[in-house]
Amino acid sequence: MTVFNLGSINLDYFYKVPHLPTAGETLGALDFTKGLGGKGANQSVALALGGAEVCHIGQIHKDDEAQIALLAKSGVDLTHLAKGDVPTGHAIVVIDEASGENQILLMAGANAAISQAQIDTALADAKLGDWALTQNETNLGAYFLQQAKKAGLSICYSAAPFVKETVLSLIGLVDLLVVNEGEAAEIEAALAQPPEAWGLPHLIITKGADGAHYYGNDGASFQPATRVKAVDTTGAGDTYLGFLLAQISQGASMQEAMAMASKAASVQVTRYGTADAIPTIAELR
Repeated sequence: MTVFNLGSINLDYFYKVPHLPTAGETLGALDFTKGLGGKGANQSVALALGGAEVCHIGQIHKDDEAQIALLAKSGVDLTHLAKGDVPTGHAIVVIDEASGENQILLMAGANAAISQAQIDTALADAKLGDWALTQNETNLGAYFLQQAKKAGLSICYSAAPFVKETVLSLIGLVDLLVVNEGEAAEIEAALAQPPEAWGLPHLIITKGADGAHYYGNDGASFQPATRVKAVDTTGAGDTYLGFLLAQISQGASMQEAMAMASKAASVQVTRYGTADAIPTIAELR
């Protein structure tokens, strides 16, 4: 079973600061690092390190292949990664040294230059039982999910960065929706229904250090988070989703998958970085 992920690829620039800056404030950084990021890339790495077969559909600048080597090293299939003249997407991540909380500035770049032909070619390799995954950091997310649904794939949607109108327009296609509690509250207000009445086969609402709620075909349940001291929360949600879907794609129950996803995210937040901070399945076991 393969997960086809239409996902963003970013070059991430991290600045550790004594506190998150306020409007108009000039603040000296305590440290600087750079690495691979983007919600799509993070989730593909987490999927692969979690044991799934994952094919990433995306685009970067033709000169940046060496900078995204972690994808291939992690075991991600890059057959359908395009390389062109549009600058690779990037993110500036500011991290509060004391709390680990962050602020992020995104530049879409090549993530917004993916073509329908590229998606069609990738999905031609899919088979029944495979999964399609996307987020909101690329263009053509709706087209991808619609074509994947027609091809008989199961749909997982990571509805972030959150755009209410986009989410509401796609929710009818989705088999597994993963949102945080703030996003869930916006959907609940728009639908005027509690989460258990949304009619989704599988819905997970993450609450960070407070765990995650499940609603769907397997009833309703709560998975507590593993307690750790976080140093950098960037990419924690992506790590959670990647390990969650990796376990599901290998036949795990929803409760088993949520437990493993929680462990993976708990390890990831004890390290600085995004994709390069994601643990392997062997570490968790």
